[in-house]
Amino acid sequence: MRQWLRTQGGWWLAWLLVSGAGAVWLARGELRQLREDFEVNGRIAHRLMSQQVVQYDAVLATLALLEPAPGAARSERRLPSVYPSILDVERREAGGSWPDPSLAPAEARSRQLQRPEFVADDFASGRYRLVIGALPISYALAIDLATAVPWRDWPMDPKTSPVRVTLEYAGQRFVVQPGAAAAEGGWHFDFRKVLASDSQAFELLAEQRVPWTGLPWTAMAAWSLAMAAALGGAYALRRQRIARRRAEELLRLGQVARLNALGELAAGMAHELNQPLTAVLANTQAAQRLLAEEPPELATARSAMKQAAEQARRAADVVGRLRRVIERPDRQAELRPVALQEVLRSALHLLAPEMARRTVTPSIDDATAAPVWVLAEPVALEQIVHNLLMNALQALEEVPAGERRLQLSIGIQAGRGLLAVSDNGAGLSPEALPRVFEPFFSTREGGLGLGLSLSETLASGMGGALEAAHAEPRGARFTLRLPLAAGSAQEMHR
Repeated sequence: MRQWLRTQGGWWLAWLLVSGAGAVWLARGELRQLREDFEVNGRIAHRLMSQQVVQYDAVLATLALLEPAPGAARSERRLPSVYPSILDVERREAGGSWPDPSLAPAEARSRQLQRPEFVADDFASGRYRLVIGALPISYALAIDLATAVPWRDWPMDPKTSPVRVTLEYAGQRFVVQPGAAAAEGGWHFDFRKVLASDSQAFELLAEQRVPWTGLPWTAMAAWSLAMAAALGGAYALRRQRIARRRAEELLRLGQVARLNALGELAAGMAHELNQPLTAVLANTQAAQRLLAEEPPELATARSAMKQAAEQARRAADVVGRLRRVIERPDRQAELRPVALQEVLRSALHLLAPEMARRTVTPSIDDATAAPVWVLAEPVALEQIVHNLLMNALQALEEVPAGERRLQLSIGIQAGRGLLAVSDNGAGLSPEALPRVFEPFFSTREGGLGLGLSLSETLASGMGGALEAAHAEPRGARFTLRLPLAAGSAQEMHR
């Protein structure tokens, strides 16, 4: 009898343990799924709102680019019929003044920053204005956020979704989606990210509270009953079922990881192509406008189309280079002599607005009396230098403006051309330094982790090397080493 009781008690204890563990597993799985769905919806909402505000920047840039003749018909008045979220369009011609004097300081800041400038009217109600300073006419858009939300593509039902979505700026908050009211307690999810526009740097905040009643109580009760039946005579079958479920979960996670990797690579390609394609669009639009004038400005139009063609070739080079990186062909036939000084000068010219915005003045140390000619692929070398400079500028954003230092040096060392980029930012931690060139590894929040990995791959493909180290007294130092071009002065005298 005692033995029977002990055996019966053991079965009850096993059932309690398995049932409790199963309930916890189900609850955690439900919460994990809720969090994943919440974060996916938050990222989609962020992307959609970012697309909306970036669209306003593009509208203003297009208006400024068109440069209508003085006294011409105000075609921009038709914009509210195309974009319902644009309530009104104001303009100030050269020598004139704004109807609202508060737009004048915003116009001045726009000219200084070389981008549209935000004017907060009543942000809590979703109303604000966006100003761009241009010649001969400056423009201002009056925008209504309430009608800017793309509800047709919105990932949640704004009437029933428990997620609360708001936009915040300078202590003001605009409610995009009120969400469902929930009692205190339970679990709280939140998602914060600034919209992808320097002029409209609103922070999107999504929040969701999951109460205790949101747990899968029915599923947990069913699990307990199932375990009671399984422990009566199917212990081995239960173990097989658990093993199968684990294998299925690992397969699902592996598939998700591969899809995420493909998404990151696609985002990296979009980042690489954005600059030349934007230039192509701007130049072709300008040429179209010039050719439509009476008489047409053929010389200027030809110049614009020439620049568009150059940028299109640059975009084609980027696509071809990305394809070659994937296919891993022999790069040696593509290499030719390139002067490091010229590549650096071109990169600094392209990044001049970014440096001015961050109040960074680079210091260049050129230890040679003549250009350093290295053997490289020109487009790949330009991309490496551009990535290194952008990484340094982003690292300097965490440093007070008056203390920011960007040191660039060119020289020859051990028979190789050398380009070093040093900054006095936060630097690299001992844990991050060995992984800095790993694909998709980034120390910056929101970073793709593709720039340095691609740069290191390009450098290796050209017979060179890209190295990372700590800078003194603080910061990071990236050194690019490439073989000297055959026949150059440095090669003959090394």
